[in-house]
Amino acid sequence: MPVRKSLTVLYRSCWIAFFVVLVAGMHYDFSWLWSWLPLGLLMVTRLLANRARPEGAGGGADGADGRADFGVRSAVEVEAPVTGRWRALNSPADRVPSHGTRAYGQAYAIDIVAEPDGRPRPSFGWWPVVRRSGAFPAFGAPVVAPADATVVRVADGQRDHLSRNSFPALPYLLVEGMCRDLAGARRLVGNHVILDLGAGVYALYAHLRRGSAVVREGERVRAGDELARCGNSGNSSEPHVHFQLMDDADPDVARGIPFDWRGIGVPANDEVFTAPGVLNRPGTG
Repeated sequence: MPVRKSLTVLYRSCWIAFFVVLVAGMHYDFSWLWSWLPLGLLMVTRLLANRARPEGAGGGADGADGRADFGVRSAVEVEAPVTGRWRALNSPADRVPSHGTRAYGQAYAIDIVAEPDGRPRPSFGWWPVVRRSGAFPAFGAPVVAPADATVVRVADGQRDHLSRNSFPALPYLLVEGMCRDLAGARRLVGNHVILDLGAGVYALYAHLRRGSAVVREGERVRAGDELARCGNSGNSSEPHVHFQLMDDADPDVARGIPFDWRGIGVPANDEVFTAPGVLNRPGTG
């Protein structure tokens, strides 16, 4: 098992041990310091996991593991994963890692929300505390292949939950995210599709709509082919598309790879962009 994979498993085990000791402390008499020992260990393992294969590790063109050193590699140019008018959030154009962590290959990940003309997106505020996914224009929007690729993973059985885009829902979102992290990458990304673009580059689409995948594992797709629909599954505050490039099909061990959307670039936080292109629906090409 790769070092980073082992550290990730140990990290999750430490979280479970922390909660077990915490609950046991309510029934048995022992020092409260034992409760924080697993917590300290999990912090160390997470730090080691993030540093086990950092972007830019190794020398020359290849890293220590023999794979390309994507920390010094130029961005991979691909088509945008959507069509129409969207707004960027948590963009690597503003900071790297874009989501505050390099875990799960998301150093250069980006979130985008649909903002079509004539249909405003519900704003973040105090009320309502939650909304149904259908209240957001991104919900149900198609996501498309950014290049000719092979489908290596499809998962679309998780439910689309209510939104968490309000101040009262933030504490719940944080606790929920922690619990999903314990359950592993699958629960964090929710329904997802992973594509092999070739040359050691993989594309991940997360938080997809339940039952919306129109491709199967092993299938070849062309740039612009519909893959699934935007949803609100996994660790998601509202329906949106999470897109990232990485160097492995397993997010637990993957490193992030910078991307560049052809004709768009990398939109900055809060930047509105329009992705051109013709959507190739299943059976039309």
